[in-house]
Amino acid sequence: MEITYIQATAPYLLLSIFETVADQLVLDQNDESLNRWKASLGLGSGTPISNPNDPRTCIIKSLALEVAGREDITIDLSEPGAVDCLKDKPFTIKEGCRFRIKATFQVQHDVLSGLKYVQVVKRKGIRVSKDQEMLGSYAPNTTDKPVYEKKCKCLVCSWFPAVIQLTTYTRKVNEEEAPSGILSRGRYNAVSRFVDDDDVDHLKFEWTFEIAKDW
Repeated sequence: MEITYIQATAPYLLLSIFETVADQLVLDQNDESLNRWKASLGLGSGTPISNPNDPRTCIIKSLALEVAGREDITIDLSEPGAVDCLKDKPFTIKEGCRFRIKATFQVQHDVLSGLKYVQVVKRKGIRVSKDQEMLGSYAPNTTDKPVYEKKCKCLVCSWFPAVIQLTTYTRKVNEEEAPSGILSRGRYNAVSRFVDDDDVDHLKFEWTFEIAKDW
C-alpha cells in the first residue's frame, strides 16, 4: 500500500495519514525538540477521555455570545435542534458594545490538525465579509488536560471583529466593538464552519445577529 505523508505543524515532522496518536508517541523518542512539540499538544500526558462510541474527532459542545456586564447567552449544541435555532433566533448586539463569540469544543481519538474558523456574513443577501482564522492543532483531551485556554486574533467580521473562545479547548479572539450608526443597524446572516486541514467540517451552521440601538 502506498503511504502518503503530510506536513505537520512542526516543520521537521512528517506524519503518515495512517498513524494514530499511539504511533506518534513513539516517533523519534530521543529527539528533544520533537518531544517538546508533542508535549505542547498534550501528547503523552494523562489518560484519554475519548468516547469509544462517538467517532468524531472534534465535538463542538456549545456556542455563546459574551458581552461585558451582561449574562452570557449560551446555546448547548447537545440539545436536539439547537443548531437550527441559531438561524431562527438572532442574537441582539447593541451598537458600539464590546462583545465576544464563544465556542466550546472537545478533541478525541486523534490529533486535530489545522483547525480553522471560516465565516461569511451577509446583509440583505449581499456579502459584507468573508473571513478565515487558523485556530491551531490540538491533541485529544485527557484527564491531565481536560480544558485548554488559548488566545488569538479574530476575524469574525472585517468591520467589527469579535472573539471566539474555544473551551475544553478554549480559544479567545481579541474583544472588539460592534459598529454604530443608523446605517449599520439591522439583521445580518452568517454561515460559519469549523474545518481542519483535511477539509473536514466539524461543524457548519447558520446564525443571525441584529445590530440595534439598544438591548
